[in-house]
Amino acid sequence: MKTLLDLQPAELWKNFYAITQIPRPSGHKQAISDFLYNYGKSLGLETERDEIGNVLIRKPASEGYESHPGVILQGHMDMVPQKNSEVDFDFTKDAIRAYVDGEWVTADGTTLGADNGIGCATAMTILADNSIKHPAIEAFFTVDEETGMYGAFALKGGWLRGKTLINLDSEEEGELYVGCAGGVDANITFGFVEQPAPEGDLAIKITVKGCKGGHSGCDINLQRANANKLLVRILKDAIANYDVCLSSINGGSLRNSIPREAEAVITVAPDAVDDVIRLTEEYEDLFLQEYAGVDGDICVLAEQVPTPAHIIPDELRDSIVHALVACPHGVYRMIPEMPDVVETSNNLAMVTTSEGKVEICCLTRSSVESRKQELQEIIDSCFALAGAKVEFDGSYPGWKPNVNSPILHSMKQIYEQEFGEQPRIITIHAGLECGIIGRNYPGMDMISFGPTIKHPHSPDEKVNIPTVEKFYRFLLATLKQL
Repeated sequence: MKTLLDLQPAELWKNFYAITQIPRPSGHKQAISDFLYNYGKSLGLETERDEIGNVLIRKPASEGYESHPGVILQGHMDMVPQKNSEVDFDFTKDAIRAYVDGEWVTADGTTLGADNGIGCATAMTILADNSIKHPAIEAFFTVDEETGMYGAFALKGGWLRGKTLINLDSEEEGELYVGCAGGVDANITFGFVEQPAPEGDLAIKITVKGCKGGHSGCDINLQRANANKLLVRILKDAIANYDVCLSSINGGSLRNSIPREAEAVITVAPDAVDDVIRLTEEYEDLFLQEYAGVDGDICVLAEQVPTPAHIIPDELRDSIVHALVACPHGVYRMIPEMPDVVETSNNLAMVTTSEGKVEICCLTRSSVESRKQELQEIIDSCFALAGAKVEFDGSYPGWKPNVNSPILHSMKQIYEQEFGEQPRIITIHAGLECGIIGRNYPGMDMISFGPTIKHPHSPDEKVNIPTVEKFYRFLLATLKQL
């Protein structure tokens, strides 16, 4: 059976395998930052690291390219930690269990980290290969992109010398990305004083699981189920018909992943237990019908659990559930001039209950700043009317397309020369670091491309092997001709 080390380009896959062995979920950057820093040093190249952990490795131009303008190869070193609930895995300690499945590389029950491990491995391979032709190269590896693009935000002016940046963080071979959406986080808090659970009530835990989830930018147009939204539909019905009390509600784990699982603990009078369980069974059938062909493995479970000591006050219970039902999720608007591309969306990402509060997080994206603000106001109004505290932070800019970009013009021609077909020119609804870097370095000429990676930010993530080789060939041809 083939392993990653049997694939071509051999050095690129070797580097990617090495990256998979280093735990690197967002927020745990030291080990991967050390690895990349030491890698640059081991090659005898000028290697620097800033206060936040970003790594910059400089490789001089090959012979004959000394007068050519320098190029920056850029990617992020962290990965999204998502796993199936039945998988025993600690992203802070365990190596990714990657394997070859036909023409794909995937992982055993977890995210693979091809986003953006393949980009980092590609830059590493170019740094080590002295046989290729290229101008001066800066390989720039950022930290904590997935949780807020903190590495890009911390980039200091004057650190990068090149005037052209090639971002290696896109996920469809044959496409050149020239723009992306900006985003902002909504952090919503309901505070309350816990009340004793009604005497004699029994408790039921309702769990929604089996949703595919996925990247809240790239996959938001696929109409996949959001486990948080499914759960609150059930809760609203159960409250209206069986006067259930709500003890806790939890769902989703990352702001930029569509929630795959959610659960709530409710209490109910003993004579209504069977009715509530029957209701969850009816909703499972309904969800499977509604999401047939999109999310075919949705499961709704109801099980009796020990009765909790406390519940959320009924009035606030209603406010929370109504607001979550009303909160927009999914595509809000498409780009009129590009009707296949999402302009504005919202991901109802996380709901968590702790002592005396319920916290909710949404990630709003848009390539139009005013539309982003419009959707912010809708979310603010939705939750403010329900009595919640709403704060927005982590706003990052979009990347405005430049149709006259020199690197775009060059790469279009090179792709046609190499493969006999034209690449698609795309703006992406996901966030890329290009918008932030471009703000810090006005006039930087930028483009993004990559191999085909399916279902990033979910345990179904996989990277297509033939497209990795094609992507690498394209990059080498580009560097040779710049």
